[in-house]
Amino acid sequence: MEPVLIAKAGRELYLLPRMANRHGMIAGATGTGKTVTLQVMAEQFSRLGVPVFLADVKGDLAGISQPGGGNSKVEERLRLLGVENRPYQGCPVRFWDLYGEQGHPVRTTVSEMGPLLLGRLLNLNETQTGVLNLVFRIADDNGLLLLDMKDLRAMLQYVADNSRQFQTEYGNVSAASVGAIQRSLLALEDQGGDKLLGEPALNIDDLLQTDVSGRGVVNILAADRLMQSPRVYATFLLWLLSELFEHFPEAGDLEKPKLVFFFDEAHLLFDEAPRALLDKIEQVVRLIRSRGVGVYFISQNPLDVPDDVLGQLGNRVQHALRAFTPRDQKEVQAAAETFRSNPGLKVEKAITELATGEALVSLLDEKGSPTPVERAFIYPPQSRIGTISPEARMNIIRQSELHGFYEKVLDRDSAYEKLKSRADKMAAEAKENTDRTSRRGRTSSQPAGPVGKVVLSVARSAGSQLGRQLVRGILGSLFGGRGR
Repeated sequence: MEPVLIAKAGRELYLLPRMANRHGMIAGATGTGKTVTLQVMAEQFSRLGVPVFLADVKGDLAGISQPGGGNSKVEERLRLLGVENRPYQGCPVRFWDLYGEQGHPVRTTVSEMGPLLLGRLLNLNETQTGVLNLVFRIADDNGLLLLDMKDLRAMLQYVADNSRQFQTEYGNVSAASVGAIQRSLLALEDQGGDKLLGEPALNIDDLLQTDVSGRGVVNILAADRLMQSPRVYATFLLWLLSELFEHFPEAGDLEKPKLVFFFDEAHLLFDEAPRALLDKIEQVVRLIRSRGVGVYFISQNPLDVPDDVLGQLGNRVQHALRAFTPRDQKEVQAAAETFRSNPGLKVEKAITELATGEALVSLLDEKGSPTPVERAFIYPPQSRIGTISPEARMNIIRQSELHGFYEKVLDRDSAYEKLKSRADKMAAEAKENTDRTSRRGRTSSQPAGPVGKVVLSVARSAGSQLGRQLVRGILGSLFGGRGR
């Protein structure tokens, strides 16, 4: 299997495909060349027939779809490296976008995301997350699918209105916690996060494609707008990582990865994450390598990643760090200590002196041990550096075999529809019973018993939801709301 050429020092530095699923990291300050290094690695994996997933947080990775050439800085770097007559070529690309504007819409369902990640997405505290867990359990036990936002809202209302009935089996349901969750859902909707929840949900197999030449498809998530909601960004990528973990069986040692996953702005994954979630992340990263998935974190400083995760990142590319303050100097020293030492290189000093496109590189050898760190120049990509025109992007999207599938939103019968149908049926039966007993003085139009009260509450909630959606749809432009 041809190795992945990354950089050149006194010799060429290769990433071995058999060691690519041992994970890695690309680190460095802004403007030092991390994005180009990511692009080089992605296109090399693609040529090995390995599908790639990456997030384009700055909007400048779409050029990987086009052949390079005509870039004076690239030509200068090739001369420096002694490379002549290098061919330029792009990679097969598939664009994705949470908002459906710059790629195929990408979604998951509420049920698939689960209460832990959804609690993280909604920024819930421990008590509120406990209530959300309870709501999911009740939905699962009653065969109620939670697909989109309205399903979750209806289920929350159902559980809150029927809390006494569920108390013995499931525990207490705090009305205040349910209200807080509902408010968090509104805040998520204002950020556009509701676009993430619904159907058709992403089929993981659609990320694992190769083209007719056997090259791996590079899946690019448009994340420039998504980065305005960093919690949504981080939670979605973490969900996707966990789905990949669940999707693949144990595979043992492979000649090359089944997929390589680049997690840009990695610090967002760990910022303010509760200990329970951090433990899950560490577990997924540790185990997913045995299923053939390589994970590469991109961040400004390796210290952005917890030690338990950092210790699993065997392939390392460190671009320059700046040391303007005493705190910066301590971080540079700490970063230097994470490499396998090289007697001929003062790592701590070199980190602050690296030029753009230059890096400290340590990759795993045939035995899985990190090689001594070397100072090297990263090879430039064979594809175009930078973005492409909106027209070129749309042509790629239209030519995709997935075009038209994810763009059509589905709305199957799920929790919302089933609860509303149940409520309508019981309300009709209650009215019929009321008419029969009206001669005996019973004039209430409510169904008898606590269950009847619950379903009427759900019916009122469902009807109210429909009314509010309609009002927002009609008046949205007048009051600055978002159209639906």
